[in-house]
Amino acid sequence: MDTTITRIGAVVIAELRSVGYMESTIGQYGKTIKALTEYAKRHGANAYTPALGAGFASMTTSPRTGRFSAQRRFDYRRLVALFDSYVTTGRVDLSMRRRGGGGPRPTSAQFVVLNDSWESDMAERGLAAATREAYGRTARGYLCFLESRGTVELDDADGGTVLEFLRSLSPRWAKTTLFWVVSNLRPFLTFINRADLIDAVNLAGVKRPHPIVPVLGDDDHRRIIAACTSGIVCVRDAAITLLALSTGLRACDIIALRLGDIDWQGQTISLVQQKTGNPLTVPLIDVLTSTLADYVVHERPETEDDHLFVRRVAPHVRLRDHASIHRVTATVFTAAEVTDVKGGTRLLRHNAASRMLRAATPLPTIAAVLGLASEESAKQYMNIDDERLLRCVLPVPQSARP
Repeated sequence: MDTTITRIGAVVIAELRSVGYMESTIGQYGKTIKALTEYAKRHGANAYTPALGAGFASMTTSPRTGRFSAQRRFDYRRLVALFDSYVTTGRVDLSMRRRGGGGPRPTSAQFVVLNDSWESDMAERGLAAATREAYGRTARGYLCFLESRGTVELDDADGGTVLEFLRSLSPRWAKTTLFWVVSNLRPFLTFINRADLIDAVNLAGVKRPHPIVPVLGDDDHRRIIAACTSGIVCVRDAAITLLALSTGLRACDIIALRLGDIDWQGQTISLVQQKTGNPLTVPLIDVLTSTLADYVVHERPETEDDHLFVRRVAPHVRLRDHASIHRVTATVFTAAEVTDVKGGTRLLRHNAASRMLRAATPLPTIAAVLGLASEESAKQYMNIDDERLLRCVLPVPQSARP
C-alpha cells in the first residue's frame, strides 16, 4: 500500500468529496495536508507513519502569535486521525468521535483491572449507556486522582481521599452540580464494598439542588411555534424543537429516534427510553407531523444512517450528544426572540408537564407521556404550576374587629 503523504492526502480528499463535505471544509483539509507535507520534509520523511502524525499533531503553537492555537490543534488532530485510520485499516474512517473520550483512565495494574470489572458489572446489570458512561467517568476520575497522589492500591485509600477528590473538583464544577458527582460515585464505592468511603461521601454534605425551573409564557410559546412554522429556521431544527415542546422527550431519546419509529398514519412515535429502558408511545400533534414529513421528504440528506435527525453537513450521521439538541433549540429560541429563558430540552420538558397539569391531565398520564419511572416522579412538576398551587391555598381568615 502506498503510504506517502501525497497518496493518502489524495485518498482523504476524494473520500471527503464523495460523501458531500463542503468545499470550504475540504479546502481547510488541503491546507493541513500541505502543512503535514512540509513538516515531513523537515524531518526527512516521505512515507506517513502514526509516529510522524503524533509529532505533527503536537504542534499546537501558532508561529504567527507564539501562543497556543485551538484551531491548529483541531485541524491537525482530525487530519492525523484520518491518516492513521487509512494506514491501519486501508480505509478513511469518517465516523464521528465523541467529545472528551470518557476522560482520563487509570494506568496502575490494580486500578486498570478494577475499572474493567466495574464496566463489566454495569453492562451485565443492563444499565443504560448514558448511566454507564456517567458512573464510569466518575469512578475513573477518582482512581486517577488516587494515582496522582501516589496511591496505586485500593487498600491504601481512606475517607480523606474522597473528600480531597471532591474538593479538587471545586474549581471546575459548580456547587449545584457536585451532587451529581457524588451520586455517580456512590455506586462504584458500593461495588468495591468500601463502606468507609461511602461514609466519607455522606460526610461531605453535598446536597441535591432544587432550582425552580421556569416555563414558557403563552406569548413565548406562540412565538416559538410561529418561528417553527414560518420558515425562519431550517425544517430539521423546527421539527426537533416542536417535538421537545409538545412531547417533553429527553434529548437522548430525540437523538436515538429512527425513521422506523414513526407511525405516520397513526401520528405517533414509539421508542424505548434511553434512561429507563421502558417502551413509550407518544402522540404527534398535526403541526409536528407535517413538519417531520417536510423534513424527511425535502430536507433530510441522503444517507445510510437511519436515525431520524442527522447532521446537515457531511458526514450525515446522527446528532452526537445532548449539546447538539441544545444548540438547535437555542437557535430557534433566538429566532423567535425568546430571550428571557434558556432554550434547552429540560425547560421544554418542564413546560410540557406544566401545560398538561394546567389541562387537568392526571398524573399517571403525565408520567406515561413523559416516560417517567413512576407516578411519584410526575409530582416534581407540580412546583412549577403556580396557578394550580395557588388554588390549593386556603384564604387567611380575617380577625373580627372589636
